[in-house]
Amino acid sequence: MQLLLATTNEGKIVEIREALAGLPLTILTPRTLAIVEQPGEMGSTFEENAITKARFYVERTSLPTLADDSGIIVEALKEELGIHTRRWGAGPTASDEEWIAHFLERMQHEGNRRACFVCSLAYIDPGGELRTFEGRCAGVITDSLEAPYLPGLPISACFRPEGCSCVFSALPVEQKNYTSHRGRALQKFRTFLEEELRRERM
Repeated sequence: MQLLLATTNEGKIVEIREALAGLPLTILTPRTLAIVEQPGEMGSTFEENAITKARFYVERTSLPTLADDSGIIVEALKEELGIHTRRWGAGPTASDEEWIAHFLERMQHEGNRRACFVCSLAYIDPGGELRTFEGRCAGVITDSLEAPYLPGLPISACFRPEGCSCVFSALPVEQKNYTSHRGRALQKFRTFLEEELRRERM
């Protein structure tokens, strides 16, 4: 089965590939299909944005498509991030280094370090059927970067999940896929997809 991942974020692609490893999938991306145009993100929720992305690529490829929209809600910054996470602060064209430097500087004098990562996945099959899956993970923002991070995922190096002794990006792959917001959403998607693949074989 072919599955198009509706993202150009290399870090997300790595994490999704890891979470879906072992399934009989050929994973494609917009880059492998030479699709340059990207959808806008005009929704008011993570789910709305994920659905918009999935529909955008299904219309262009007719392939089963999985889209992700995710971000972080930081209690001290109220409504500043959330669905605007990557476009917030230093802006959407900022490098990972520029973005995270601005974020850590903004958090420098905040006493409340509580935060929650949210991931919404939208899956659309070629027949147009839509399914959505959500994952959340609460934790705290650390004072500085505590580990290397995958491209496109700089906050993973300064977010320590509840019950963990290290930040996201320092967790072993299996634990990260079990603990993280994206990992939790992908667990639900994987269960759904395994059942769909099982039905196809019957």
